[in-house]
This record gives sequence, C-alpha cells and structure tokens, in this order.
Amino acid sequence: MSRTYKATGINLKTQAIGESDRLVTILTREFGLLRAVAPGARKHNSSLGGRSGMFVVNELLIAKGRTLDKITQAQTVKSYPGLAKDLGKLAASQYLAEIVLCQALSEQPQEELYELLNEHLSRLELLPNANAYSVLAHLSHGVFHLLALAGLTPQVENCCLTGNSIKPDFTDPDWQIGFSIPTGGMVCLAAPVQTSPATVKEKPASYQTVVHRQEIPVIDRRLNAKELTILQQLSQPEIMPDVQSDYSWLSVEQILRQYAQYHFGRPIRSATLIDSYFAANHDATV
Repeated sequence: MSRTYKATGINLKTQAIGESDRLVTILTREFGLLRAVAPGARKHNSSLGGRSGMFVVNELLIAKGRTLDKITQAQTVKSYPGLAKDLGKLAASQYLAEIVLCQALSEQPQEELYELLNEHLSRLELLPNANAYSVLAHLSHGVFHLLALAGLTPQVENCCLTGNSIKPDFTDPDWQIGFSIPTGGMVCLAAPVQTSPATVKEKPASYQTVVHRQEIPVIDRRLNAKELTILQQLSQPEIMPDVQSDYSWLSVEQILRQYAQYHFGRPIRSATLIDSYFAANHDATV
C-alpha cells in the first residue's frame, strides 16, 4: 500500500492528463515544489475540480506513487477569486508564479517562499481600481522580493564598478545612471576605467609590467532619477503610495524582467500578457 503524507500548498500550474485527471504543480510549505495528480478533477461536480485550480491553497493528503503522487483529499483554506476578475492582476500573478517555479526547490521546506508568494498575491487581489501602472508597481515589488529571497538582488545602492554610493540627482533633468545586467546592477556612466595594481613579471635580465584594465561594461538600460528612486525603494515592505501609479514603473518592470530572465536562464512567458495588458490599458492611465 502506498504511504500517504500531509502538506499545505498553493497550486502554481495545472495541466490535463488522461481522460479526466489534472496534474498540479504545487508549492508546499513542508516539501517545497511537488507535482501530484488530482484524479477525476476535470469531471463535472468533482470534489477536486475547484480545489485543483490556479492559486488555490489547500491542506492536502497525498499518496506516494511509483511515478506520480496522487491527491486523495484536499481542503481549501484560501483562494484568490479576485485575481481572475482582472486581466492585469491575473497576468501579474502568473508572472510571479513563473519566477517561483524557477527558484523553488523540491523535497525540502520552502515556507519563506510560500509565505512571500501568498503575501504578494493578496496585495494584487486587494488592489482597488487597478490600473496598468499600479499593477506594474505591485508586480515589480513582488519580483524584487522574490529575487532577494533567491539571493539575486541587483545592486541598486552603489556603483558596481567604483563601489560609490549612488544618489539620484533631481536638480539635473538630464541626469542618468546605467544598469548592467551581467555586472549585477547600477553603473555610473562617468565611472573611470578601473586599473588593477601592476603585476610584475620577473625575467632573467629584465622586468615587465603587465597592466590589466577592466572596461566599463555594456549598459543594458539608462535610468533617470525617478526610476532609480523607485528601484531603491523596492526592498521596503510597502510601496510608497505617491508612486504607485507613476509611469516610471514601465521601465522598472522591464529592468527586473530582463535581470530575472538572465539569472534564471529562461524567458518569463507570462510577461507577454503583461505587455498586452499594458498596451491595451495605458492610454487610460496617462
């Protein structure tokens, strides 16, 4: 007889399997990422039908199988029905779920990641009168926190070349700062070329000095003072209310998207939904 175990988890991905079953990818507190079959979930009036939907949190009883585990019982403890009622909120939630799928581990506890995802899904669902910019703001906030939890936070406080602290200059309308993805964050556009200490190479009759030069890296994007300020505030628990509907979030989300895709080595497919949503709604927000 297959042994069973209990877990509390949120559904991040579902797909049809067989004639009436559903394969669910679940982020659990106790065991991290797992996949399990919800038998008969696609049948009419199945008790697992709604419980195997996206972003539903269940207390689960799961039976171990030879190839795939099987959900034998599910009791819903939380769901996010408001996400499905707004295309922007739904797209942003799927975007966050993709990032979680990239970083979640299996067969070990993932309580902090589980709690963080639920926190940001709750914030998205509770957004009143969400517009394109406020959705981008809360999406970017969640992405930044997930990157921080994975140990991939971009450097936004100091120049990656000089180590100098960076402060946005609002007095100069043309002020800009560079962002380099391979370098890991901000790069002062006026940063001098870095030269390492001289390397002395001894030869039988003479000495040769070899100078190693580190060139300024390719700049992936240039940010103005407002965009840098927003990036520097993303580590805070809450988004500043006065910038939640600012157009600068478009650039901030694009930067974080490119940065996340570079480090996870795969595209964020749900980002195309965000692009479509923004294209259809940005005229109403400006």
